[in-house]
Amino acid sequence: MRIKFPKPTVEQFFRTYVITNFSVSNDEKRLVFSTNLNGKMNLWAMDLPDEFPYLFAHHDESCSFIKFDSENRFVLAGFDKAGDENHQIYALPMEGGLPQPLVTGDPNEKYFFAHLSGDGERLYYVTSVGNPSFLNTHIRHLQDGKDELINKGDLSPTELAAVSDDENSFVYTRVFANTYITGVVKVGNKTLHLTPDPNKVHVVFDPIFVDNSTIYFITDYESEYSYVAKFDLETEDFEQIISVDQESIQTLKWNKDKETLYFITEKGVVDQLYRYNLQTKQLQALDAPVDVIDQLQVTKSGSLYVLGRSATVPHNIYQSIDGETWKRLTNNPVLGVSNDAMVDPEVVSYASFDGMKIEALLFKAHPEYDNGHTIFWPHGGPQASERKMFRSMFQCFLNRGYSIFAPNFRGSSGYGSSFVKMVEQDWGEGPRLDCIAGIEWLFENNISSQDKLFLVGGSYGGYMALLLHGRHPEYFKAVVDIFGPSDLFTFVTSVPPHWKPIMDRWLGDPERDKERFIKDSPVTYLDGMKKPMLVIQGAKDPRVVKEESDQIVAKLEKEGRDVEYLVLEDEGHGFSKKENEIKVYQRMLDFLQKHQG
Repeated sequence: MRIKFPKPTVEQFFRTYVITNFSVSNDEKRLVFSTNLNGKMNLWAMDLPDEFPYLFAHHDESCSFIKFDSENRFVLAGFDKAGDENHQIYALPMEGGLPQPLVTGDPNEKYFFAHLSGDGERLYYVTSVGNPSFLNTHIRHLQDGKDELINKGDLSPTELAAVSDDENSFVYTRVFANTYITGVVKVGNKTLHLTPDPNKVHVVFDPIFVDNSTIYFITDYESEYSYVAKFDLETEDFEQIISVDQESIQTLKWNKDKETLYFITEKGVVDQLYRYNLQTKQLQALDAPVDVIDQLQVTKSGSLYVLGRSATVPHNIYQSIDGETWKRLTNNPVLGVSNDAMVDPEVVSYASFDGMKIEALLFKAHPEYDNGHTIFWPHGGPQASERKMFRSMFQCFLNRGYSIFAPNFRGSSGYGSSFVKMVEQDWGEGPRLDCIAGIEWLFENNISSQDKLFLVGGSYGGYMALLLHGRHPEYFKAVVDIFGPSDLFTFVTSVPPHWKPIMDRWLGDPERDKERFIKDSPVTYLDGMKKPMLVIQGAKDPRVVKEESDQIVAKLEKEGRDVEYLVLEDEGHGFSKKENEIKVYQRMLDFLQKHQG
C-alpha cells in the first residue's frame, strides 16, 4: 500500500536548529555548542565519542563565545539579553549548570572576552565601561578578583586580539572601518605597528603568537586579497608568508606541536580550507565537508573541528583526525525533507550598469512546486555576501514555489579589497544600480517579470528593499523589509557607541554629506512606496533601532498605504527564539501568498 503524504509544512523547515559557535576541551572528551535545540539559545554538550547531546547550560540567551579552562576546571561563556548585544562573561563548572556572573555589571555595558591565560588564572577582557566608543582592556585575576586596566582605547574602537604565552606582549587591533583595521603590538612601554605604514587603508586580524617574539596574522596590506604575514618582534621586520591566488584568507589557526597553520579562504560564494607547515613550507588544500565554514578549531592533537553549512545542509559540526576524512558529530537535518527536495543554487553573473561583473546565486524552484514568482533578495552587511549556505527561509520558500535571486552587488566580500570598499560612502547609488541590473537580467532571461517579482531584504538588505521600493516601485509586486534603516540621518546617530567612530568612512557625515544622505535615504521616496509592504522589527535591536521601522511605518500609514507591521518584543537584530522565527516566516509566506494576485 502506498500512502500519499502532504508537502512539508513551513514549520518543518524551521525545525532545523542554528548552531552559532562551539568549543572542544583540550582532551577532546567534551564538545559544547550554542544552539536553539530546545527553542531558545542555550549551551548543549556531547561527551565524545558519544554523540547524544544534552543540555549543558540553561540561560535562554545568545552566546558570544565558549572557552574551556586548559585544566578542565571551568568553562567561560558570554551571554547578552534578548538580543541587545551587551554581552557579559559568565562561568560554569565542567559539569554544566546555571551560568554564574563572572565579569558583569551594568546591563547596558559590554564585556567582551579576549584571552584566558594558560594556567587559567587571568582573564583578559574588553569593555565599554568608562569608554563606550573606544573600549578599554582589563585583566581580571580570578583567584582574588583583582581587576587591572591595561589599555585605554582612543581614536577608534580598540580590542585585544592576542597575548603572548609569557604575557609580556599584547596585540591590539584598532578599527577605523570594516576595511581599515590596523594592528599594533605593545611590549612594556614600546608600541610597534604590525604593518609598515598604518596610514595606508588595510586590515589586520587573527594575530597568533607562534612564539613569544613571532606573530603571524592576516592582512591585505598593499594587496587585493588578504594573506598571511609575519612580524618579528626582535628585528621588527614585516614579511608576507602565504597567499592564495584570487582568494582572501579569512581565518587563521595554529597547531604548535605540529608547527602547522590552518586557514580558511573566501572565494566568492564558497570557502576553501588549507594547511601550511612552517618547516616544510608545504601548502595543502583540504576537502572541507561543507561549502561555508563558520568556525574552525584545531586541537593539541591536530584534530580539526569545523562548524559549517551548505545550501541544502543546515549548521553541523564535523571532526577530522587527518584533515582528509570527516565525521559529522551533530545530526541537524531538515525535518522530514530530503536533500533532493531542496535546491542547490546556480552561480551566475551579469554585467551591471557600468560593465562591472556581478556574481549572484539563482535558486530555481523545482518544476513541480514552481508558482511562477521570484523573490529578489539583497543581502545584509553591506560588506558581506550571499553564499552557498543553508537558510531555512530560502528552502521553505523554494518548497512553496518561489525562486530566489541573490546578487553580490558592489561592496560584497569575497571579491577583493577594492570591490568591498565600493559601498563605503555610497550605500544607495552603485549597489542599487547593481540590483536594478540584476532585476533586468532576470527579465531579459525570462526568469521573472514585473508582475511576478517580490522584494525581500533584512538589515542593509532591508534598507535596500526600502530604497528600491521607493525609487523603482514598478519592478515589484510587494515588499518585505526586515529591520532595515529607513533614514540615514537618524540611523547614523542611533548605532551602538563603539560603531560611531567608523561611521564616517563607512556611511559618511550627515552634515558634510547632507545631499547624499537625503538622496540615499529611503524615507525621501515615500511617494514611490505604493506597493503592499510588510515591515518586521526586533524591539531590542541595537544596530537598527526600532525607531527606524516605527518612523517609516507611521509615515506610510499616514499616507494611507497598505503596510503591515510586526514587532518582536524579545528579539534584537535577528531571531534567536525558534517560535519567533516560525512566526515571522509564516507571516511572510502569508503576505506573499496574499499578494500573488
